[in-house]
Amino acid sequence: MLWSATVLTLFPEMFPGPLGTSLCGKALAAGLWSLEVKDIREHGIGKHRTVDDTPSGGGPGMVMRPDVAAAAIDAVIAQDTENPRPLIYLSPRGAPLTQARVQALSDGPGVVLFCGRFEGLDQRVIEARQMEEISLGDFVLAGGEIAAMAVMEAAIRLIPGVLGASASPAEESFSAGLLEYPQFTRPQEFEGRLIPEVLNNGNHKEIAKWRQAQSEELTALRRPDLWTLFEKTRR
Repeated sequence: MLWSATVLTLFPEMFPGPLGTSLCGKALAAGLWSLEVKDIREHGIGKHRTVDDTPSGGGPGMVMRPDVAAAAIDAVIAQDTENPRPLIYLSPRGAPLTQARVQALSDGPGVVLFCGRFEGLDQRVIEARQMEEISLGDFVLAGGEIAAMAVMEAAIRLIPGVLGASASPAEESFSAGLLEYPQFTRPQEFEGRLIPEVLNNGNHKEIAKWRQAQSEELTALRRPDLWTLFEKTRR
């Protein structure tokens, strides 16, 4: 089954963007995944293809209309009868994206991503179409396009055949609930700093032990929230 992504956006020219280069771009060209980009404005109202209106109750900015969003969404999901894909709305108020969710998305048939703009999307269409809201973090972007690219890249790189070394994802940050250990390569000495001796002795058991300790130390220091969860799993 081919992993497929459909992006609903007001700026289709932004895609594939970075996804058309490097490993993701090569995988796209090789047919390991597919990308479809739909212009929301095609479903706009009137001759000017209006997609937004003033917020009910007053306030700054504009809000994306539910009827326009629904028409754009329905045109896509009508084709997803056999293997329905998750419908995701990129929103700063959504649930934080995790590696576990990324893995689940990668294991599935693909995604339908709705890129918001302005002050956001009318709540009624979010509820009516049961959209899953996902956030990249506690910050706000101008729109959902960059966030959509991040979600896709995170999932695409886990598709079998995209990465060169199949074992790589298993040792990355978050895969085991911890941040990844530090990495080193040649030269042996750089500006007076040496590669840790344990990495040069060929003892794979000791190397694994050192890497685990480093991951735990970094996680406890930089991400106490993750460390607390990891501690609970060890009890």
